[in-house]
Amino acid sequence: MAKKEETPLRRARRNYEVRNKTEREQATKQYNTRLPRELHDEICAFLKKNRITKVELIVAGYQALLDHYGPNKQQDKQ
Repeated sequence: MAKKEETPLRRARRNYEVRNKTEREQATKQYNTRLPRELHDEICAFLKKNRITKVELIVAGYQALLDHYGPNKQQDKQ
């Protein structure tokens, strides 16, 4: 497979990525997980229908778990 042509825009983007890689890695993290296809499709359809982003889903789920377990219960486990 041939590489794409080197253009000034591609060169500028690559330089930006190299300069800011460490900063971006420290600022954000990613969850890599796998779901069964049916569950994934169901979740994606729900999110699309309700105009919810995946980030909003994660934050809302985390908040619901905090509400369920509470900060005191979290300390009890340690």
